[in-house]
Amino acid sequence: MNAPILPPPTHRPLIQTFAMMSPGQQAAMRRIASHEDAQVPQIEATRPASIFTSQERYDLEQTHIFQKRAVPLAISALIAEPGTAMGHESTGIPLIISRDKGGQVHVFVNACQHKGAKLLETCDVVKTGRLSCPYHAWTFGVDGKLIGVPRPETFINLDKSKRNLLELPSREQGGIIWVMLDRHAEPDFSSLVPELGEDLDALDLATAHVYGRKTFDVQANWKLVLEPFLEGYHVQRLHASTVGPLYADVPNVVDKLGPTLRQISGKLNFTPNDLDLPDENIHKTVTTVYNLFPSGVIITSPWYISVMILHPRAPDRTIVDYHNLTRVAPDNPKAEALYKTSYDMVLDVFGNEDYRAATISHAGLATGALETVVYSGLEATVPIYYDVLESYLPL
Repeated sequence: MNAPILPPPTHRPLIQTFAMMSPGQQAAMRRIASHEDAQVPQIEATRPASIFTSQERYDLEQTHIFQKRAVPLAISALIAEPGTAMGHESTGIPLIISRDKGGQVHVFVNACQHKGAKLLETCDVVKTGRLSCPYHAWTFGVDGKLIGVPRPETFINLDKSKRNLLELPSREQGGIIWVMLDRHAEPDFSSLVPELGEDLDALDLATAHVYGRKTFDVQANWKLVLEPFLEGYHVQRLHASTVGPLYADVPNVVDKLGPTLRQISGKLNFTPNDLDLPDENIHKTVTTVYNLFPSGVIITSPWYISVMILHPRAPDRTIVDYHNLTRVAPDNPKAEALYKTSYDMVLDVFGNEDYRAATISHAGLATGALETVVYSGLEATVPIYYDVLESYLPL
């Protein structure tokens, strides 16, 4: 059973320090070398270009990964309050995500059990104790139970207990809601290993403030959208006029947490002694990226955390739900200005640089001009990710 989300503390520190990180995060940060000592691995790695353009490969991934295993769906912070619900359309399946009065999260197919009409026609979060169908006003609780039918005497032998909303298996871990999209598949939440939960709990994702969110419709294969967040080779090139100058051209410290990859790197002027500075904002010193298997990304920044959830819709189309989380809501003009500047900047970097790079890469690969793509030592995490991904496919 999912544990209820606790309300955020009244006096939460505005920054996180090294001491606030999980033991796993701390150990990984201790392994970051000084930039002058960092060794770029020498690798020889390629992948067929067809893994990005082939309908057959896309179908294999859908069948053996996105339908058979739990995938990240949304962030807990969106519906942290009991008695809330929201529509969700990004997977291509109309869904409702709700939190009942006891704090339990549910994921339902957004279809009234009378004639299938959508109960929620918005993806905004609503505070409600019940969901009423706009067609014939059948009413359901946020726990999915059918609680009201107009003119029930006109139905013969209607058993309301057999007309509850269709619920998909789901779980929460570390502030992320995971779901089984195929209700006929055996639920598999094996990717949610304890080490991942400990890391994400240390980041306080579940009780963060959702400062902003935006959905992007990217005309590219989902793996091309994911790749920039698996490597640092592009940072000083693609982001040369934005965030590139903040980072060094060195490899990350990479660990597997189940099938999820954790990447940790020091900022431009990082030295190992920085970790021992008292009261230092650890996210100014170190960037941590989680590639939530198979299709989520979490990136730490000094004043906010980015959470992206990728929803493949076709070999050449990906819906990206982006969330900008801050530790607390802004309560003064200075804080609001800081958060707004950060939010506008990251939307520009991701939308006009990273997602654009995926789009133009897909356009080039779709021409058939390349038989393979090749990866450098600064992209060594990409083939590691594909090794994990392909271990689930009958290749």
